[in-house]
Amino acid sequence: MVFATQATNLFANFQQALLVFTSIVYEALPFILLGALVAGLLEELLPPRLLLRVLPKSRFVGILVGALLGLIFPMCECGIVPVMRRLLRKGLPLSTSTAYLLAGPVINPVVLMSTYVAFSGMEETLDSGGKLAYQMGGPTMMVFRAVLAYGVAVGASLVVDFLWRRYGSEKLLTASAMPDRNLEKTLQGRDLSFKARLDRITATVLHDFVDITTFLVLGSGLAATVRFFLTHETIASWTDSHIVLAISLMMGLAILLCLCSEADAFVAASFVKMAPTAKLAFLVLGPMCDFKLMALYTRVFKPKLIVCIFGTVILLVFLGSLAAHQIWINIAPALMGDGNFIPPTIQGSK
Repeated sequence: MVFATQATNLFANFQQALLVFTSIVYEALPFILLGALVAGLLEELLPPRLLLRVLPKSRFVGILVGALLGLIFPMCECGIVPVMRRLLRKGLPLSTSTAYLLAGPVINPVVLMSTYVAFSGMEETLDSGGKLAYQMGGPTMMVFRAVLAYGVAVGASLVVDFLWRRYGSEKLLTASAMPDRNLEKTLQGRDLSFKARLDRITATVLHDFVDITTFLVLGSGLAATVRFFLTHETIASWTDSHIVLAISLMMGLAILLCLCSEADAFVAASFVKMAPTAKLAFLVLGPMCDFKLMALYTRVFKPKLIVCIFGTVILLVFLGSLAAHQIWINIAPALMGDGNFIPPTIQGSK
């Protein structure tokens, strides 16, 4: 009987892991294809001289602008990788590209709207005593997510810029992401026929799609393997944790689950009783750092830079979420109108 129960549980976990693997792959593939298509068009049609001419001269301003490019070119974290790699080859500074890579999957109209919808009505959530649980509603979570993601992306990009100045592109980027130093050669296809241009675009799209998809599958397999050992019961046991532990665990969950930024808000909202700033950490970290992205980033960055970016992002998200928690527990009573509110503190439990 015990053996049968264990076998049943293992089979259920295997089914869950398989579901995680297929859902990540199927969810990400359309966006990778879209990203590869955009990358192919950029490679063929965007003149490097034009890109260099419109870029801000200041690298700091370039980082600030790069973190907002997702509002103009909305892409999820899967599709943005091939686009960013092609922009690097066109001459976009590494720091500006990194800002777009990190912030773009969060600060774009589709993701912000999905966050708004997923958390709409959450402010009316009651705790076990029948009082307001002080969860963030749609507008509040959307603003907190955008602001924290922007701050983290800018901070991490400044660190990348420091490394770039110190070590140069050769020690930080893979060969396929190195800037094309021969701009005239890059522009040589300007007078090609439409068919020749289409052939070149198709070749670029196919190359990028296969290249990135290979590592998507590897990252998805790793996420599914972890999920095999991570049950819903284990996740549910975290909901009443110490706030620091709750934030840490939700950050770990974001790394493990490898969700697309356009769908992760609905998963985060399902943790109804979890501290809102723990869910905020989940929403900001996931599109910047997870197992799937670890694999995808190897097509652009060398290991030294990947470790630096991930380490910086994790630290900034953790500290930013703690700061957001302190802000939230101070403004929540004013927003929701309950003078009897006793907020959780960093030292206390949720």
